[in-house]
Amino acid sequence: MPLRMRAYAALAEERYQLPTYPVLINILPPPTTVTVVSSYEQEFFGLRAIQDYRVINLWEVDAEIVFQQPIPSLLPFVPILRGGGEASVVQRALQILRVDDQFNQLESLLAFFASFVLETPLVQQIMRWDMTVLHESPWYQEILTEGKVLGLQQGLEQGLEQGARRQLIRVLQRRFGEVPPSVVASLESASVEQLENFMDAAITVSSLAEFLAVLSDESDTTQ
Repeated sequence: MPLRMRAYAALAEERYQLPTYPVLINILPPPTTVTVVSSYEQEFFGLRAIQDYRVINLWEVDAEIVFQQPIPSLLPFVPILRGGGEASVVQRALQILRVDDQFNQLESLLAFFASFVLETPLVQQIMRWDMTVLHESPWYQEILTEGKVLGLQQGLEQGLEQGARRQLIRVLQRRFGEVPPSVVASLESASVEQLENFMDAAITVSSLAEFLAVLSDESDTTQ
């Protein structure tokens, strides 16, 4: 990595004719046997090549900085930042991601890093947190019980299903690559509750084949 850092810095300076400031960002702490260095040095036939670079260890960065600045692109990394491993802090990051169309696709990445510091069931609960709030919110219940707008309940339920389905497919794509059209078609008829169960599986299984097995079992159960 240090050798590549030196090469990238030289290429950037040559292409843009501007000085570079190399930065190495470490996401997770290395093993105790590994020493994180901030420079690279090589000597060949009496000639020395030296490249210094700034090292940023994310586990040393205060999570609150991400919210105060704000720095939306760092929201998925909040769980592994200093002070970011609390469920309430992860929920806070999730809220911000989900209201920003530019960054809401990073939700699955947030779940991934949250799994390093929180138990899997808790991560799954957090990722469904906003849907629970929606169902329990006073205005939602008022609309459903009083029927102020004809067909609104059905529209809201369909919207929830579509959103959950899109998010599930996005998680599958990020973890396992292209999702077969047959799988997408199988999810079209799934309810919100089923999609939540499938999301649990998508986060915990280790392969697309395992997910397909869960999908097949669910289909057999509902028939």
